[in-house]
Amino acid sequence: MAEPDEQPAGVDPRGPRSADVFQRSEAVVLIDGPSGAGKSTFASRLVGDWPGPVEPILVRMDDVYPGWGGLDAASVQVFRHLLVPRSHGEPGRWRRYDWVGARPAEWHVVATGRPLVVEGCGSLSRAAAPLADLRVWIDAPAEVRKDRALARDAGGFDEHWDMWSSQVARFERREDPRSLADVVIVNADGEADAWLDAVISGTADPRRRP
Repeated sequence: MAEPDEQPAGVDPRGPRSADVFQRSEAVVLIDGPSGAGKSTFASRLVGDWPGPVEPILVRMDDVYPGWGGLDAASVQVFRHLLVPRSHGEPGRWRRYDWVGARPAEWHVVATGRPLVVEGCGSLSRAAAPLADLRVWIDAPAEVRKDRALARDAGGFDEHWDMWSSQVARFERREDPRSLADVVIVNADGEADAWLDAVISGTADPRRRP
């Protein structure tokens, strides 16, 4: 366990004190990074162990992408329909994509009064970043990420890997989400869990660089 004000290895802290974020009923956390970095597991645990008084709502970009070519469309949708209304104190919404039927499905309303965690590639754009209270970028070595992602989806991702990776690369070149992040975690061997252990227990907080 890290000592107070000491960050686990692999973590680049730049953000506001997370304890302050956790106490806000309208806090917004964006978790981005390339496929296989560990974002989904990180987000699930962050929501499950949220140390604030109100449990957050979790929105996963995987549920929003309108097909394998839909990274940019989902990024814009979440910004316009979810984050912008929430920034004005109004309910936001997002539309689920039916992957089996290959068509848009129902809209989901996200009420105010609870923190919001959005996880997935494309969540941390230049437009979205100012509307978030905590921005997290999670990465890992390319070979580690690919092995994780393909094993997780049991063959369902294999034929789409190159196309998806190209979209992610374009998004990263255009939006530079890593530079927008308050916290950068290189999650090669449990570093994301170490960050959560330290922050949730109150023994460490991400701090903004001077």
